[in-house]
Amino acid sequence: MNIQLVDVTLHIDKNLSSEQRGTIEESLRALDGVVSIHNPDKTPHLTLVEYDPDIITSRKILERVTNQGAHAELVGL
Repeated sequence: MNIQLVDVTLHIDKNLSSEQRGTIEESLRALDGVVSIHNPDKTPHLTLVEYDPDIITSRKILERVTNQGAHAELVGL
């Protein structure tokens, strides 16, 4: 089995409390295809999401965040 995983970085424009960040992380983890999430305290406005593009798109990941009231965008590297 050969699974290709990719990463996307989300930039959240406003400072969120650790509780709000936790809620967003939990909702992202619940998405089929999301493998891991990294949102360090040092850079709370940046969230790195690793996912399987055969199951979910980066657009759906972004929508999950923005549907929770956070203004966010995908960051190209």
